[in-house]
Amino acid sequence: MYAILDIETTGGKYNEEGLTEIAIYRFDGHEIRDKVSTLVNPEKPIQPFVQQLTGINEGMLRNAPKFHEVAKRIIEITKDCVLVAHNASFDFRVIHNEFKELGYDFDRPTLCTVELTKTLIPDLESYSLGKLCRKLGIPVSDRHRAEGDALATLKLFKILLQKDEEKEIVKKTIRFDNSRDLSSKYLTILENLPNTAGLYFIFNYRKEIIYINKGDNLKKAVNKLFLTSTHKAGKIRKEMKSLSFEETGSNLIKEIKYAELIYSNRPRYNTLKLSRIERSNFSNPNMILIDSGRNQEENSVVLIEKNELIGYGYVDLNYQINNIEILRSLISKKKFTDGTEKIVQEYLKKEKVKKIIRFN
Repeated sequence: MYAILDIETTGGKYNEEGLTEIAIYRFDGHEIRDKVSTLVNPEKPIQPFVQQLTGINEGMLRNAPKFHEVAKRIIEITKDCVLVAHNASFDFRVIHNEFKELGYDFDRPTLCTVELTKTLIPDLESYSLGKLCRKLGIPVSDRHRAEGDALATLKLFKILLQKDEEKEIVKKTIRFDNSRDLSSKYLTILENLPNTAGLYFIFNYRKEIIYINKGDNLKKAVNKLFLTSTHKAGKIRKEMKSLSFEETGSNLIKEIKYAELIYSNRPRYNTLKLSRIERSNFSNPNMILIDSGRNQEENSVVLIEKNELIGYGYVDLNYQINNIEILRSLISKKKFTDGTEKIVQEYLKKEKVKKIIRFN
């Protein structure tokens, strides 16, 4: 579970900033589960340049709750969460200092979307939130206000989760319980699984991915693993300490990701097939394949240029598709194997996608 947050402050000397606004989205990696957004009375002046930047003035904060009045809600919504923020060290330091004034040690693990983006989308000119949103075609409202920036950070984080092929982000959030009652553990896992297409990942106690599988219906696919009586399934269940899943929406992306993740992660209980596959050209050398997304507002995209599979991803808006530079930034790009390209070619022969855009 993640707590995506953003804050606004009074400005001023280091460690003397006061909190003026906070927004937090409790996010399970797939959906928003809870939200809090409020102005906060810092009981100290706001620097003039900060007032101009955020539009928050002292008159707006006169009747706002003081920090001690919202502290309990912050603790509740961030419980068992990893805090995620753009420049997380700043946000966490300010919030930690506010709690310290109350005599409470607020301690949460953190992830910084600046550092994650530098790793997963390297070589950009700027990693400021505003410029990243423009580069990736992320719509933003209320810039330099906590709720607008927190929502933009959440949308950026969803893109980073998609690009994180090694599942390093997920590994940082895995928590193990000491329960030996595996039957109740399985039931809890099944309750949280969707009836949609995607992939699931089995981790051992060292947070290594030991098994990856796919399904048109994730709940049924995982249930099958839990019920199968084969020796292999039994060994996987015995070593399993955690399970995560990823919805793909599109069956085509499910097939692409499955092939590539098996190749890149080499899980112990998956068979890796490296047989030589002779390459052939696509029906058109330059295409954008548009198909179902993970929700009704979203589309999945697969980009093919010069007869090569370039990458795949998800878009919310048509202009993200129509602007090829934005599309290239959004998709997960890598050097795909010939076998993966063959999967796409075979899929297009047998199945339909929602739309194909051909370009020169």
